[in-house]
Amino acid sequence: MLLKILIVVLFIGVIASLTSALNFLIRDMEVKGSKRTAILLGVRISLAATLLLVIAYGIYSGQLGNTAPWGDHRSVSEEASE
Repeated sequence: MLLKILIVVLFIGVIASLTSALNFLIRDMEVKGSKRTAILLGVRISLAATLLLVIAYGIYSGQLGNTAPWGDHRSVSEEASE
């Protein structure tokens, strides 16, 4: 459960960082040399990479799985071949 909460928090952080970067991009159009947009986009990339690593860890450890009805195609094809 802690892993799922961490994933949601990281996803919200990515969206917040992207929204803030867009806000600063619009505000700082006249200002030369402002790096706030670039810094926030770097933060977004770091959060997105962390999010992908957490999801990969969850899948590898077995804490996250696929429960979609169309996601279990391997066992269906194996049953059909028998």
